[in-house]
Amino acid sequence: MKNKILILIGILAFYSCQNKNDSKNMVKTIVQDTLSKTLGGTADLSNVPTKDDKEVELIRKQLKVLLKNDLKAISKEDRYFYYEAFDLNNDQNNEYFVGFSNSYFCGSGGCSGYILNTDGSLINSFTVTDFPILVTTSTTEKFYDLLIKSDGLYHLVKMKNGKYPSNPSIEEKWKGDVPKESTKVLDIYDKKLEKYSF
Repeated sequence: MKNKILILIGILAFYSCQNKNDSKNMVKTIVQDTLSKTLGGTADLSNVPTKDDKEVELIRKQLKVLLKNDLKAISKEDRYFYYEAFDLNNDQNNEYFVGFSNSYFCGSGGCSGYILNTDGSLINSFTVTDFPILVTTSTTEKFYDLLIKSDGLYHLVKMKNGKYPSNPSIEEKWKGDVPKESTKVLDIYDKKLEKYSF
């Protein structure tokens, strides 16, 4: 009986070792295939999430309205924006943070930007803002509070009468460390967000 058990354990050990090698070989094959298709430009990217074209068109249309008096003065090279969607009021609809990083919209104190509703209407415009913007977990008037860096310092920006203040540099300076549970939006430089023309 002992011999049969030892033989059975030996067979199981041999079989499990062989399965590990097979799974390692399978993983290696998948990795090599993926790399060769990616480098060769033949990878199937149909499942890669992309920005919603409707969102981009909605923002583009609204920027042309908001900036109609400036459009002639803005060079073609400066007519681009970044955006990121985020549900600021937990209504299951995203609002859109829209930012710029060019000489027309940026100066020594920071850059300009907008927050748009889901329908494209303006919630807010900002000046002297450095990116990213941090969305905190605290709320005021059912909207998340924001930490916006201006002139190198974070300022706490809270909703007041249905609007965020447009100049974060005159709001309360944030003291202490940035809360770890904050969410970065419009992280233009680290996330390498896509540029869109308008």
